[in-house]
Amino acid sequence: MDITQIANQLSSSPTRFPDCCLAISSNLISSMVALLPKEPAFTLSIGSGSGLLESLLGYQNGVSVQGVEVGSSVNRYLAEEDMHVVTGAWGLYSFAQQATAWMFVYPRDPKLVTKYIDTYGDDAVELIVWLGPRVDWPDYEPCFRQSSFSELSFPGIGLTPYEVAVVARKS
Repeated sequence: MDITQIANQLSSSPTRFPDCCLAISSNLISSMVALLPKEPAFTLSIGSGSGLLESLLGYQNGVSVQGVEVGSSVNRYLAEEDMHVVTGAWGLYSFAQQATAWMFVYPRDPKLVTKYIDTYGDDAVELIVWLGPRVDWPDYEPCFRQSSFSELSFPGIGLTPYEVAVVARKS
């Protein structure tokens, strides 16, 4: 199924897709598009997986989202030039220092979030969006509270009840 067909199927109710951890809704996409920087600025999705969410955000919305993943073989939706590969789960992508926003969707380890903030958090990034299971957030909250991204908000943006969106801005 191509991105146009998927975008046309979205409804206000979050829907699970087999190649995306996050349940996606039309409300999520419109809320994220309103939040993320517009082109020519870009958002870097760290751990982008199949690229489905990232492609939906960029589809006819004036938002540029590039992905970073450990292997390129999982990418199904992002254009090749928007998909970047790091070596290993702890690898950092240096282009992160040029992104205006970062997204972490169902990240695996809080240490990676901290490593990105510590390494590139003083550069161009102004906004970090964390999307994941509500039960995981307490493990990640210190990454933000103990950094320059301690101004947190929890917008209700069209997720399932067991998922949460956290928007972190520089304080």
